Amino acid sequence: MKLYAILRRSGWSSADELQAAAGRSTRVGDEDMPDDVRWIRSYVLDEGAGTVGTICIYQATSPEAIREHARRADLPADEIIPIADTVLVRPDPEPAATA
Repeated sequence: MKLYAILRRSGWSSADELQAAAGRSTRVGDEDMPDDVRWIRSYVLDEGAGTVGTICIYQATSPEAIREHARRADLPADEIIPIADTVLVRPDPEPAATA
């Protein structure tokens, strides 16, 4: 599997919507497509006007597998970008606190 970044712009208007999407994504990846996609982590983006998007890091067999996963889980997949390399300067900090 290769590593990809997936940009999902303004996909959700509440934390509850995002949580439901995460559940669908996990179920589809773990149960329906375990040999094709693997969710690694996501960064939630405050895109203003009450919406949030995400940058998701996945391992996948292809961009098409990611698109199929997104379709089955009812998720946006605005851009799928192959990751060429990883440069780790510091580990991710603790999750951002919500206000």
